[in-house]
Amino acid sequence: MAAPAPLALTMGEPAGIGGELTLKAWQRLHSDAAAAFFVIDDPRRLTALAKRLNLDVPVIEIAGPEATAGAFCAGLPVLALEQAVAGEPGRLDPAHAEAVLASIRHAVALAQSGAAAGVVTNPIHKQVLMEAGFKHPGHTEYLAELCRSARAPVMMLACPELRVVPVTVHMPLTRVPEALTTAMIVETGRTTAEALRHHFGIARPRLAVAGLNPHAGEGGQLGREDDAVIRPAVQKLQADGIEAFGPLPADTMFHAAARRGYDVALCMYHDQALIPIKTIDFEGGVNVTLGLPIIRSSPDHGTALDIAGTGKASPASLLAALRMAAEMAAAGRQTAAS
Repeated sequence: MAAPAPLALTMGEPAGIGGELTLKAWQRLHSDAAAAFFVIDDPRRLTALAKRLNLDVPVIEIAGPEATAGAFCAGLPVLALEQAVAGEPGRLDPAHAEAVLASIRHAVALAQSGAAAGVVTNPIHKQVLMEAGFKHPGHTEYLAELCRSARAPVMMLACPELRVVPVTVHMPLTRVPEALTTAMIVETGRTTAEALRHHFGIARPRLAVAGLNPHAGEGGQLGREDDAVIRPAVQKLQADGIEAFGPLPADTMFHAAARRGYDVALCMYHDQALIPIKTIDFEGGVNVTLGLPIIRSSPDHGTALDIAGTGKASPASLLAALRMAAEMAAAGRQTAAS
């Protein structure tokens, strides 16, 4: 039986900590063949960075993903970009934008072809990409376009103690009440439940749905959205056979005993979802994109330009992202075989 395809790791913003995290992740994982990954980057950049950080990481340029397994125990497998990337730590340069995007495009294409088991993305710097002409709010929307996804992608943040999905993501809080619709909540819930079944091995996912207002609206006294918009969405999900319940007061959803009662929390806006998970596990949180035809995970942090090149960056979130992508791929193979 052929070995599973390796994971593809993207370069991320070269001025940030992605390169350092990649080197440190290989140091932690190289003795585990099941954790094999390759990175799409400039091998010379990573060799120079390893030397700068005094990290003992041999860099091995590979011709294709199939060479990853044979190289992984001896060195970091790198599939070379066509563009040379210098990337001075901490110094953003829009000239590197095309290399950053090329790394993502190549990783997605390899995952779509089956040559890679999934894509793990190092953090990008959206502002510098936008200055170079990038038209997307972030990674998620760009990946959806590359995959020509028929459904809207869903962002899930996960750690061992909690999974959260924000229904609305990067928008001002003042716009959330008018943007939130029953259909949006239902579609997000359906995508989430399907992904938990297929890629997380949860046969009957339990979805806890948060209210928008304090006390989930207090029967309309503190806002009408909970009864008029969110409750009908919960009822539609239940009619679909999905074990959803709510709307629940968000201030009592995230303590340890409450978390044992569900598999994922559907939250109505960005901070309602991200504050609890970053409080519970700031370093180990993973960003997972649901609803794509490929597996994609990412560390749940940014480029950390202030510490880039210093050796201080922790690889914990990248390690968690790599492990989660590998587990999702394995669960998907098992689901397909059953």
